[in-house]
Amino acid sequence: MEGFTREESHKNIVEGLKKLAPLAEQAGVTLILEPIVGSYFMDSAEPFAMIEEVGSQNLKLLYDVFHYQIMEGNVTSVIKNNVDKIGHIHVAGAPDRHEIFDGELNYDYIIKSIAESGYQGYVALEYLPTMDKEESVTKCREVLMNAGKEDR
Repeated sequence: MEGFTREESHKNIVEGLKKLAPLAEQAGVTLILEPIVGSYFMDSAEPFAMIEEVGSQNLKLLYDVFHYQIMEGNVTSVIKNNVDKIGHIHVAGAPDRHEIFDGELNYDYIIKSIAESGYQGYVALEYLPTMDKEESVTKCREVLMNAGKEDR
């Protein structure tokens, strides 16, 4: 954030989230923090640390596999090690944010790893289709639904 040191920015964000968390708890909702690539956050470690500092089960991270693959890689280990702090997951093919069945990521393995981590939330497509949208979504859904199945 312009005009602030990283330490000041970190402290301000945590203080703001600590004010919001009790309101979310009272309302029975979960706040989802979505770090945007190219903004303040450089990796997933700092937003996960902030969530720990706030200390509310009603504050989680939106883990965008596409973004974090580009930013830091090692997505399945990060998910497994932080599953309790993840409230929503976005998926897209990397490096071009297209279908999950095309690109450098093995979504069969990633989705299987997410399931094995105990994650109970939603996994959503957030991508730019390269073909007929209905056909694209249908094929992506097949990947998601069949992940980890031996007899495909």
